[in-house]
Formats: sequence, C-alpha cells, structure tokens
Amino acid sequence: METFSKKEKEKLRQKKRKDKQEKKEDRKANAQKGQSLDQMLAYVDENGNISTTPPDPRRIRSVNEASIQIGVPRQSDVPAEVLVRNGVVTFFNASKGYGFIKDLQTQESIFVHVNALTEPLNEQDKVTFSTTQTPKGPNAVDVKKI
Repeated sequence: METFSKKEKEKLRQKKRKDKQEKKEDRKANAQKGQSLDQMLAYVDENGNISTTPPDPRRIRSVNEASIQIGVPRQSDVPAEVLVRNGVVTFFNASKGYGFIKDLQTQESIFVHVNALTEPLNEQDKVTFSTTQTPKGPNAVDVKKI
C-alpha cells in the first residue's frame, strides 16, 4: 500500500534523476574536446594578473635575487651609549608596583615595573633607563634617578 507521501517522494526522486541525466547529456553535447594547447594556456602579466595573452617581452623586468629579503632583517649592533635613554616619570603607582616613563627623545610612553628600579620613584622624576622588548612592547630596565 502506497501512501500519498511515498508517491510524492518517488516523484521527486524520478524528477531529480531525470534532471541529472539531462545535465549529463547537455555537458556531453557542449563539451569542447580537442582544444589546442594555445587555447588552454594561461599567462601571468607583469602585475601578477592571469590573462590569455602572452606577456610583452619588452616589459619584462629583471630582478636581482640577492636583493630579495626573506624574513626580518637583523638589527645592527647599537653602541651602549645610545641604549641609555632619558625620560620623565609620568605615572607611578607604588602600591601596585608599576608606572610609565615618557622618553624625552621619542615622546614614547614606556612601561616600568618596580623590579626594574634601583631606588623608589615618584611622578615627575627625571630618570635614565634602558629598554628591553617584550611581547607586550618595550619595558624600561635599570631605571635610575638623575
């Protein structure tokens, strides 16, 4: 005994099967077999775009392979005198043990922790310091009052 829903599902299956067969026949009829190699090739122009026309040989630029830089360039060694900076303490919370120093040369705000201090600091103190790079940014170390 077939119910209405079973009949409807079977009709849908038959329709899908018929549509699939028609698409298959259409693909076979419109297939472009035997294309020449020139029709199948794609070229990259001087801007990196894919095109069907070969690049103009007059526009080809030569690149010196040694000038291509892969990765991050190595930092040159900086003399020790340059590493010592001058700054002013803009904020310092002694109870929490951290603060910020404003570098007088670059106007950059640099984090300072109480462990990097040689003596206690107050706001507006002039200091000398060195910096180290951390994942969160530069940190002041060897902080001394002037």
